[in-house]
Amino acid sequence: MNLTRALTIASPGDEQVLIRPLEVSDADALAAAYLRNREHLAPWEPKHAEPFFTTAGQESVIQDKLALSEAGSELPWVVATGKDIIGMITLTGIVRGPFLNANLGYWIDEAWTGRGAASGAVSAVVMMAAEDLGLHRIQAATLVHNGASQAVLKRCGFEKIGLASDYLRIAGEWQDHVLFQRILF
Repeated sequence: MNLTRALTIASPGDEQVLIRPLEVSDADALAAAYLRNREHLAPWEPKHAEPFFTTAGQESVIQDKLALSEAGSELPWVVATGKDIIGMITLTGIVRGPFLNANLGYWIDEAWTGRGAASGAVSAVVMMAAEDLGLHRIQAATLVHNGASQAVLKRCGFEKIGLASDYLRIAGEWQDHVLFQRILF
């Protein structure tokens, strides 16, 4: 199963953007990406303790994610240009059996927002979820005021299905989220 995809996006120069499975060796580049985007991501993510922004902290996070991947319940990818990580996209809560469902989460480097990287990554994961993983449905949740992420999901064929009150603890507060889904087959 090939879980690496090149993305077609509007980017200056000859930079190739791709998504590929997360690796332990990504810890340094991922820590740098989180540091670079700390303020940009703060309103959209749970609060992180200082070690999260270090190479050692990211090694620990990556090992946890890879253990979940080995167990079949999570698939984490990085969005990268060469050795630079410009985002992450993950399928979590993967359920087999009659549900065949997963949750989608992603973030993109502030310098790459509005350039198609998020839409390209979501489209690639949707394609892999259907073709390689055999999933029937993907769901995603965005903060009510995250219009940019909602636009990405709509562009990628997701439909709004409702509102979840106090859904996730983001930026230190329980916040409402708009729920989306994409039926794959």
